[in-house]
Amino acid sequence: MPATALSVSPPTADHSAPDARPPVVTIRAARQSDLEALCAMITELAVHHGDVATPTVAALSNDLFSARPWVTALVAEAGGRLIGYAMLTPLYRANETARGMDLHQLYVEPNHRGTGIGRHLVARAREEAVRSGCAYLSVGAATGNVRAHRFYESERFVPRPVTGMRYLARLT
Repeated sequence: MPATALSVSPPTADHSAPDARPPVVTIRAARQSDLEALCAMITELAVHHGDVATPTVAALSNDLFSARPWVTALVAEAGGRLIGYAMLTPLYRANETARGMDLHQLYVEPNHRGTGIGRHLVARAREEAVRSGCAYLSVGAATGNVRAHRFYESERFVPRPVTGMRYLARLT
């Protein structure tokens, strides 16, 4: 999957401006050299949600780059360092015989939120799902995470209550 370079908007008023934000962000597939930074961001997201994370470079490498990869990771890179990621996992709805993909995690560093990077990661996640023959992309958000609900709804995901809020965006 080719990398996509994009310009980002200044952060919104509720986010502090980055110290020296580069004018261009690249969204691309993760590489082996990204694994340590990805593990750190996975841990940061878990801490933000009050969860515990124990990712290892070896396990993540196996899940992303083995002969039978289990997940797909897209990363946002600016100034030679990662500032966000989207983690995708396959899904299947047997009652519809439809392939899908779950946007398992979406993370953008706090000082880069509100600049459109999350939206670009979602757009690339949609492209990856379509390329993989998927009919839908879904995402979950904690019941009380209203900010995430609004974001996903603005991205054309439709709420589907399960054991918490579950969203689904039709791709075809």
